[in-house]
Amino acid sequence: MTHPQISLQLRTFTDDPDHDWGTTLALGAAMDTAGVDRLVVSDHVAFGENPEAYADPRLGGIAGGRQPTGPDGQWLDPVIVLTALAATTTRIRLGTAILLAALRRPTVLAKELATLDVLSGGRLDLGVGVGWQREEYEATGLSFERRGRLLDHTLEVCQTLWTQQRAGYDSPELSFENIHQMPKPVAPGGVPIWVSGTVNDAVARRLARFGTGWIPWGPAMRDPAGAIAAMRDRVTAQGGDPSGMQVLGHATTAKKPDGTLDAAATAASAPALVAAGITDVRVTCSLPKDIGRATDLLSELVEAFHAATR
Repeated sequence: MTHPQISLQLRTFTDDPDHDWGTTLALGAAMDTAGVDRLVVSDHVAFGENPEAYADPRLGGIAGGRQPTGPDGQWLDPVIVLTALAATTTRIRLGTAILLAALRRPTVLAKELATLDVLSGGRLDLGVGVGWQREEYEATGLSFERRGRLLDHTLEVCQTLWTQQRAGYDSPELSFENIHQMPKPVAPGGVPIWVSGTVNDAVARRLARFGTGWIPWGPAMRDPAGAIAAMRDRVTAQGGDPSGMQVLGHATTAKKPDGTLDAAATAASAPALVAAGITDVRVTCSLPKDIGRATDLLSELVEAFHAATR
């Protein structure tokens, strides 16, 4: 059994028009130096003017949730950000949580992700989901109602091009034959895919077909043990093997009286998650802008996490 991993999200979005993106990239490098196992970045291509939809589970949002910026918030493209980080880090895994993959042309996306994976030495993880925003699909000329099928189609094309030297594909959306696309990702099966979603048959089918890992969403985030057991049953029913399925869970962030992260108390919430079946423990916290202080705090967090889980 592999050891549980610790991950953080690098915030690549802001309402601040004067934000220093150099500091953002430096924080990613600090995570690498400190021994964090994985960093992830999020994705939005464009915004409409209905951010309240984020709180509607019927649309793919989360009850009580809030979209973290207004429609004019700055959101960096995740693939480009991870490419920059690949050049300034050496060991940390680089992931999307999540990429709205269906909004991209699949053959072009397959090329971009394979290139990033090769440049990073095989450190890329592709987290995907369908999203919640109708306007984003409409702005790219796609059907919001068909977003699940569009995501499956995108993953089908990517895996075909990643694993076949002389690739062929046929579906109502796209057909091609005798297509060669190089380079291939480092891993023989292609870039590892993490599927986001609630406990339902559509997500279970996606995990059975494509998934290395699951990013629980909605109610599944609140009951890791029950959600993992239920999802494993559904993946099995869909013909998949959930025995090696990796799963994301969220640590309980604790703070000291001065408002700074309490690394030991935060890490103390990890063992219960690991016992429930979580393999990737996500810590959400604010980091100092001073890179030296941020590196020290992250190193303390990683050390405390290892002490609590190994």
